[in-house]
Order: sequence, then C-alpha cells, then structure tokens
Amino acid sequence: MLGILADRTYRHLFLAQIMALLGTGLATVALGLLAYDLAGEGAAMVLGTIFTIKMAAYVGIAPVASAFAERINRRRLLVGLDLGRGAVVCLLPFATEAWQVYVLIFVLQSASAAFTPAFQATIPEILPEEARYTRALALSRLAHDLENIVSPALAALLLAVMGHDALFFGTAAGFLASAALVVSVMLPSPEPGPHRGIWDRTTRGIRIYLATPRLRGLLIGVPRTSVAMSGACAPRSIRGTMVAASRRSRSRASDSSEATPRSI
Repeated sequence: MLGILADRTYRHLFLAQIMALLGTGLATVALGLLAYDLAGEGAAMVLGTIFTIKMAAYVGIAPVASAFAERINRRRLLVGLDLGRGAVVCLLPFATEAWQVYVLIFVLQSASAAFTPAFQATIPEILPEEARYTRALALSRLAHDLENIVSPALAALLLAVMGHDALFFGTAAGFLASAALVVSVMLPSPEPGPHRGIWDRTTRGIRIYLATPRLRGLLIGVPRTSVAMSGACAPRSIRGTMVAASRRSRSRASDSSEATPRSI
C-alpha cells in the first residue's frame, strides 16, 4: 500500500492531507476549551451549535463548490482555500462572543467543504490506474483514523506547555504547510466535460445516488447509524472537554491562592 508514495505528486498531496488533518484535530480540542472560556457551564450548548454549523455548512456548500471546481485551476483553488482557512483560524483566539465563533466556524467549514471535493477529485487524475487509486483511498482512510488518535495526544502535549489559544496557531501552521506542499507539485487541470448548467452539476451527484437502488439503502441506514453514534459519543466528548477545562481552572485558582500571602 505504501508503494504509491513513490509517486512524488501523490506523496506531497498525502502529506498535505496529514498536515491539514492534524491542524483540524488541534482546532477541535481548542474549540472545546474556547467554548468553556466564553460560556462556562453553557459550553455544551456552544459546542453543539458549532457542530451543527459545521455539518450544515458542509452539506450546503460542498455540492455547489464541487460544481464550480471544474472551472477553476485546481492548484490555485486548493492553495487559496488552505490560506483562507489558516487566516480564519488565526482569528478564533480573539473571539470574545459566541456568535463571533459561529461566524468564523461557518466560514472555516465552508472553505473545508470546498477543499474536500476538489482534493478528492485530484487523486484519480494523478493515479488513474484502479489498483493504485484503491490503495490511495485506503491510505487516506488510514490517515483519518490515525488522526483521531494522534491529534488529541499532540494537543495534550502542547497544552502542558502553552495555552489553548496557541493550538489555533498550530492549526494555521498545518494549513500553511498543506498549502506549501500543494504548491510544490504540478496538478493536472480538469478536463473539460460536456457543458452543464450550475444546477445540473450541483444536483447530479444526488440524482445518481437516488437512481441507484443499492445506494438508496445506504441513504437510509448510514444516517441512522451516524445519529446513534453521535448521540453516544458527543455528550462524552463535551463532558470530557468541560471536565478538563474545569480542572485547568481549579489548578490556576490553586496556584493563584498559593502565590497570595495569607494573613495570620
């Protein structure tokens, strides 16, 4: 499976994906702590709203972005979106109200929703052989799974020596590294296909999906499983974030009281 990394273009794109995934993982941890700073005991509601905005932005933006991506230089698009995401993330530590976080998260996730289909459409163009493309998909899936383990561990190490605001700048560094890796390779330009209107290109994927009986079954089964898993995991994640933030607050308060001279 690792043999496809011998292809320089794919290797750089894969490394760009890893950098972006690690940055996104750091931002997820930092968002939980930022929500606690802004809302205290209401952090669960803030985080729930953030997750809802992220999903709504992705579902709404991705089909439209994929329709327009066919007409834009692929490398410029990916680099521009990475730079945009890096800039937005750098603004998050300066948010003082929850609504400011909501706006920034919507912009950030909209850029990610445009980045993902453009990135995924590039892989089969540089690895047209089915066997190599299949291995690339497996490697991409492995990267996503490992990110779920590595990012929290890396965030914990960084939080031991710096504040959670610094994690956002780590996320920006990940996006900048991703942009640099994309710039370092030449990507094929999208081949012009038959002329279709924006509405036709935007809805073509879902129409093909609904026209395939086996895929229609997935449309029913997968959301149910996802909702069940989210319902089980999300509260635990939110509670974990709040517990960690609460312990940090108590630790700071303890350090402050020890540093203050006590009257006798």
